Amino acid sequence: MNTLAETPRRPAPWGWLALGVAAWIAAYASLVPFADALIAALGLTRQTHLGEALHFFFYDTPKVLLLLTGIVFLMGVIHTFVSPERTRAMLSGKRLGVGNVMAASLGIVTPFCSCSAVPLFIGFLSAGVPLGVTFSFLISAPMVNEVALALLFGLFGWKVAALYLGLGLTVAIVAGLIIGKLGMERHLEDWVRAMQATQSADATSAAIAWAERIAAGVAHVRDIVGKVWPWILAGIALGAGIHGYVPEDFMASIMGRDAPWWSLPAAVLIGVPMYTNAAGILPIIEALIGKGAALGTVLAFMMSVIALSLPEMIILRKVLKPPLIATFAGVVAAGILVVGIVFNAVL
Repeated sequence: MNTLAETPRRPAPWGWLALGVAAWIAAYASLVPFADALIAALGLTRQTHLGEALHFFFYDTPKVLLLLTGIVFLMGVIHTFVSPERTRAMLSGKRLGVGNVMAASLGIVTPFCSCSAVPLFIGFLSAGVPLGVTFSFLISAPMVNEVALALLFGLFGWKVAALYLGLGLTVAIVAGLIIGKLGMERHLEDWVRAMQATQSADATSAAIAWAERIAAGVAHVRDIVGKVWPWILAGIALGAGIHGYVPEDFMASIMGRDAPWWSLPAAVLIGVPMYTNAAGILPIIEALIGKGAALGTVLAFMMSVIALSLPEMIILRKVLKPPLIATFAGVVAAGILVVGIVFNAVL
């Protein structure tokens, strides 16, 4: 006679999950009306610097937090199906940086700004994906996505869009390979490394009930979002303040075709403190080119805005230690400078 009673499995909370998904979709679809309503309640319009800055903050803050929550929840559930070792093997590849190519290509179909790409970057790290591979995604996602390519095609034609695609992917792949070769995993924050170790030690099984899988996703959200949300607010607040006060005339004066040699690195440095996505920065790029700025210089400026923003660095500081952030910024900046030089020489 079997005296061991089987432990009853909890029913999966499908109703609550469906309600949460519906609420998430409704909230994400309401981001623009929500920001518009708050601006109107304050008696402001987007035609003013302050109104545009506040609108950006009211729109991007819930957007990034929603993305972070949704992606981290999904990663938590996926962890119960796929072990970190299998995820690492799938993305890292066996030779020639296949994992970096896959991660950079994934970035093309994720139309995120730099801060919005950070949630998936954190998810990759927590799943044990190699550091260099995660950086290939982090660079590619904001810099080379379908929004940027579509707008570049519409504004400047297919040759510029194709050249940008090729060079942007090259920067993401090569930068990720370099960071991966440097072996800087010790410069991940301790809580990230501890999570990686825990994930590596956990055995996943198809026999886990869905109630436990969903609970794992919720716990993943609690662990990660609970640690990084203050940094997200600080980063977006800084970016929003700068976003409302973009000095187009000043930037055009130092980015012209006959500008001195230092104009290209200066454009990259000017772009770092700013924060927007491809859709937000390309109208500014068009205006700068219309004022006589060199295409390579302004595209390098655009790449620094959307791939090396200071708000992104502030958010990443919760995940990465300063030496790794500095290495990431230096390697990507060097790649962006090369892109600017090539564009100015070819076009």
